[in-house]
Amino acid sequence: MAISFDKALGIHQQALQLRVDRAEVLANNLANADTPGYKARDLDFQAILGQQIAGQGQGQSLAMQTTNGKHLPLSSEAGMLASDALMYRTPSQPSIDGNTVDSQEELAEFMKNAMDYQASFRFLNGRFKGMLSAIKGE
Repeated sequence: MAISFDKALGIHQQALQLRVDRAEVLANNLANADTPGYKARDLDFQAILGQQIAGQGQGQSLAMQTTNGKHLPLSSEAGMLASDALMYRTPSQPSIDGNTVDSQEELAEFMKNAMDYQASFRFLNGRFKGMLSAIKGE
């Protein structure tokens, strides 16, 4: 009997990858905190994960649609989200140079994302331990 990792791991696998993608976006915001005109971006984790769960039943995962046969396919590398999944953050106090990055807010979001990553990783680790115990017959 074959083990289906998609069924055994649930959404934790996708959640972990989305947390990694969000960490990259937030780190990019922090790196550009002093860049004039830079607009802070973020991911709507719940909306994207909801799309992945809905697409999982149809065998899709953040699929792009092309409206013309001459469009180039999206060459998505592992972990890279389409740019339309990114949203601009509304600044609480925009700066004079047009930069919308609030370092304190970005750091807080980065730390919350890091804790959520740890939680997803622990759930995933627990699933693997459970599968290992089942294989060993313990």
